[in-house]
Amino acid sequence: MSTGLIIGIIIAVIVVLIILWVVTTYNKLIKLRTQCEEGFSTMDVYLKKRFDLIPNLVSTVKGYAKHEAETLEKVMEARNSGVSKTTEERLNDENQISGALRQLFAVAENYPNLKANTNFLDLQGQLKEIEQDIANSRKYYNGCVKIFNTKCMTIPSNIIANFAHFEKKPMFEVDDSAERNNVKVEF
Repeated sequence: MSTGLIIGIIIAVIVVLIILWVVTTYNKLIKLRTQCEEGFSTMDVYLKKRFDLIPNLVSTVKGYAKHEAETLEKVMEARNSGVSKTTEERLNDENQISGALRQLFAVAENYPNLKANTNFLDLQGQLKEIEQDIANSRKYYNGCVKIFNTKCMTIPSNIIANFAHFEKKPMFEVDDSAERNNVKVEF
């Protein structure tokens, strides 16, 4: 065999390996992006369930806490603003809804008759279950985003990510830094 043929074969093998690497990396990025979208979609289903449950919860509380109108309005405002366009806006709005719901339950603590009302207890139980589902779906979404973003930012896959315009995805984070502090329990 001639030296030219050997060099030609080596170049062909290198080109094939590079093409295989590009295709494999691109497909991996597509798979990871799809997992992120699926994770957000799952979270979105639970957010929609919560969105639908909030008016029932607010109307139940209204009957007992008529003078707490400001808190109830905040809850409904937060709920209605949760119909945003971008992922970042949706994540921010959901943090606001969570804060408004905490305020609503704080108001409910001041009304013993409300706390004993079976409709309220049922709605509160449903909301608690949905909040747990949302928390789990946020963890899954953040896990998918972490893997995707890492793949998009590390060498050598970042070359393909930049070339194919794969954009870094936002993590679901707590907006209010006070929510990260330890809860103080007093008796």
